[in-house]
Amino acid sequence: MLPNLDPRGIVQADQQVSWEQRLMKNVGRSRGALKPEYQELKFTLHRKLLDKINLEALATIDNQRVRSEVRQALMTLIDGEQTLLSSVEKQQICDEVLDEVFGLGPLEPLLQDPTISDILVNTHKQVYVERRGLLELTSVTFRDDPHLIRIIDKIVSQVGRRIDESTPMVDARLTDGSRVNAIIPPLAVDGPLLSIRRFSTDKLMPADLVERRALTPGMMELLEAAVKARMNIIIAGGTGAGKTTLLNALSSFINSKERIVTIEDAAELQLKQPHVARLETRPPNLEGHGAVRQRELLINSLRMRPDRIVVGECRGEEALDMLQAMNTGHDGSLTTIHANSPRDAVSRLEVMVSLANANMQLVSIRQQISSAVNLLVQASRLSDGSRRVTSVTEVTGMEGEVITLQDIFVFEKRGLSPEGTVVGRFAATGIRPKFYEKLLSAGIRLRPDLFDEVLEV
Repeated sequence: MLPNLDPRGIVQADQQVSWEQRLMKNVGRSRGALKPEYQELKFTLHRKLLDKINLEALATIDNQRVRSEVRQALMTLIDGEQTLLSSVEKQQICDEVLDEVFGLGPLEPLLQDPTISDILVNTHKQVYVERRGLLELTSVTFRDDPHLIRIIDKIVSQVGRRIDESTPMVDARLTDGSRVNAIIPPLAVDGPLLSIRRFSTDKLMPADLVERRALTPGMMELLEAAVKARMNIIIAGGTGAGKTTLLNALSSFINSKERIVTIEDAAELQLKQPHVARLETRPPNLEGHGAVRQRELLINSLRMRPDRIVVGECRGEEALDMLQAMNTGHDGSLTTIHANSPRDAVSRLEVMVSLANANMQLVSIRQQISSAVNLLVQASRLSDGSRRVTSVTEVTGMEGEVITLQDIFVFEKRGLSPEGTVVGRFAATGIRPKFYEKLLSAGIRLRPDLFDEVLEV
């Protein structure tokens, strides 16, 4: 145990340093802090600290009290080293060693910065972050590849997953729901790669998306009505287009009395309703057995009496079961799909359904899609980093053997401003959706001018 750990008189916890100060010290540290001597001192202190304390015993003690006591022990070790560090440098190295013990090492100050949406680690030498849709290089580094692998292993082990030479790729999540992907040698040629997609603990609500001009008030009103009237909605878009954020926002319109079952590869949805059953896939074990895919979870969820099924992302055979669920009494289901346009989303659905049943005729697949899906919402990330809902499209049925679509709202890109921001406008096409009668039967009446709305951005 730690020396002087007296339960009658615990030393007051050290004052919390703001994330801005941590970021300035860690990301913007001087060139001297990046020297091998500095890194060697930090890891020497780390090893000595682990030899001195009993982390298992400390697990039963209040976290803030533990950090305070460990900080005291660490400052004693630093004072015992033959170094010429200033008091500020001692505090800095103390913070970094505490991050190694209790957090994710050099990533901690980045994880505490709310302006960062993505953290991209390209081997131990290079870390990029995304702010406001644009990438920038940071000064954060790891000591070496084994140091980075230890941090990756720490992340994935917290959710019962593993990464090693036999399983060199893994999807995981952080405690706040942020999505993590890691890949190590031999698949990663130059060294371990780590990608973290951040999720805010305070998710964006529909009003926030409207305020940020991701879509217009009229578009949000229509989507709200569609969710409440139990329309089946698919959100399409590329990587980082904001599909999950929009899915979270739309889920807030679901009645709190309904039972919702969510199915995901890595649990990241943040539904606020009280009656939510969350399911997550499982990777295979060391022998290659025991994997549970989304399709098995989706089939099982039908036995769980769901009012709505929310699939984080359809990317394979589960698309067939999702469509069948939509067609057999589970109206109001929501999911996302990778696609560049509504028409591409329909084509991808056709391919994914054919993966589940190769003998199924194309016209039958299209009939399933046209009868199951009511709305396709296309989200895009534009060249300036902004995210927009570029179209709200209704699936109107079939003409012959072709699925017919009609746009209700579109975003028209007009060009770029001198500052490089995208200039355009949201415009209603003037077409009243065919499902409007369903809205009326559900007691929902939209304002007459909604389908004539135009908004310049």
